Amino acid sequence: MADPIAWYDTNAETVAVQYEGLAADTVHGWLRDLLPKASATVLDIGAGSGRDAAWLSAKGYDVVAVEPSASMRAAGTAIHAHVPIRWIDDRLPALATVSKSGLSFDLILLCAVWMHLPPGDRPRAFRKIINLLKPGGLLAIILRDGPADQARGIHPVLLEEVEGLARDHGAFVERHTEADDHLGRPSIRWIQVAIRLPDDGTGALPLLRHVILNEDKSSTYKLALLRTLCRLADGAAGCARDHDDEFVAVPFGMVALTWIRLFKPLLSANLPQHPSNIGLRRLGFVKDAYRRLADVSHLDLRVGVRLSGEPAAALHQALKDAANNIAQMPATYITYPNGGPVFPVRKPGRVPRRPSHITLDQAYLFQFGEMQVPRHLWRALRRFGTWVEPALVAEWSRLIKYYASRQDVRVDDATIAASMTWDEPTRDVGLARERALDMLAHGRLHCVWSGRKLNRRSLDIDHCFPWAAWTCGDLWNLMPAHRTVNQREKRALLPTDRLLQSARDRVLNWWESAYVKDLPIVSERFWLEATSSLPTVDVDEKRLDDVFDAVCFQRIRLKDDQQVPEWISERHIQVG
Repeated sequence: MADPIAWYDTNAETVAVQYEGLAADTVHGWLRDLLPKASATVLDIGAGSGRDAAWLSAKGYDVVAVEPSASMRAAGTAIHAHVPIRWIDDRLPALATVSKSGLSFDLILLCAVWMHLPPGDRPRAFRKIINLLKPGGLLAIILRDGPADQARGIHPVLLEEVEGLARDHGAFVERHTEADDHLGRPSIRWIQVAIRLPDDGTGALPLLRHVILNEDKSSTYKLALLRTLCRLADGAAGCARDHDDEFVAVPFGMVALTWIRLFKPLLSANLPQHPSNIGLRRLGFVKDAYRRLADVSHLDLRVGVRLSGEPAAALHQALKDAANNIAQMPATYITYPNGGPVFPVRKPGRVPRRPSHITLDQAYLFQFGEMQVPRHLWRALRRFGTWVEPALVAEWSRLIKYYASRQDVRVDDATIAASMTWDEPTRDVGLARERALDMLAHGRLHCVWSGRKLNRRSLDIDHCFPWAAWTCGDLWNLMPAHRTVNQREKRALLPTDRLLQSARDRVLNWWESAYVKDLPIVSERFWLEATSSLPTVDVDEKRLDDVFDAVCFQRIRLKDDQQVPEWISERHIQVG
């Protein structure tokens, strides 16, 4: 059987003309009343010439178009150059890039795609697709009912196969219709299937609720591990790796680091974490190394920090102690009903000896092993972390007060609340402003949003994604803007996709000139932050175009998951 991607690369021009000759509204008339009624996120898998993606974008949806054929992508981006479509080079059955993006979709469309998948790949492909759907989301699959075609890599399809896969994944067929071929080919008919996911289909949220609210707890460890993963899913998803189709792998050193960061303020305030715990006793990770970190702020326990000498040695050992404690306790005792661990841990045979200095980056943190997080739970924590974390904090606080009452220890709500607060980095734009002023002194600098020339009086440093929505002070998120545009118009709003695309060249030029070019230390920080907080950036390739594409994914996620309002006034856009 031939490779279908190679066939489409060869015949892209002819196929694009053929596809664009059919109106999407006619082809998908069967689906019209099932489409989302309001703003939605849509995934078009096998987007071809972009006909359907453009149709869906015109309805106001945020559209991600997956197309593995480079020639078809080129044709689609040329034909629909002014349509806000996010094009991705990705393919079934893995959908590796889309899966790593953290996005979930209200509608997923596969038009004339299923036939190109060998039958043995279809269960995995369906599992990947269904896991990208939101609760209540719709999967629309258009199946080609006709003869196989080896030259084009076309396999036979069966409606019963798709119906069975839907049932196996807790979904149901909401509609099934058939239609003649719109190109008039008598040997081909099209089977149109609409599949609905009635809930999250994974059991992630019920499992999380069970651990948070119902499961027996002999300490706060289970809640601490869930909150640790919640924080990592929200702010450091770029550090996770694909383990296999079922799990993502999180650096175990980062789990231990976040664990210590969470506990440090609580233990400094002498808040009990165990029903019979007095002081720091009965906490397995609190050993000599942890105590030697007394002068290290918990705010310094974050990705990118460098330590040397005694602090480095103490932290290295404290991470080993915390990792051992996590593996032996909460990772062992958070289990499925059948007794299997929810979060398996893979530790190396031997953690390297303590170094003279350390940089808290992915390479170092993976030396402690990895924690495997089920994909459906990781996705739930990324999407619903805004709601999950308050439940964790509330239950953790309740346990602290319960343990304190058993020990006849007085604690007040204000102390608990202050100690439970996750301290984000300070809103520091100093380095970005310094780089902008240096660029002004040696040449021109322009507002990334309006293209207006800047001077010292008009210069503002803007958070591309507003601080109020996502407390991210990473360099890639800090951009020069005209003070009037930033303070009177953009404010705490999210740039639209159209605005972001119009600013692409100015943003890339700013990143290159301000952070990356000829500044090794600043460049290292830029790439470390980008690969940590933006999941689709390749840590090895380091391409600014990839960072920009990852920013576009994050924009969709913030708009979709957190409902961050958009800056809809676009009169300052300068296209071209």
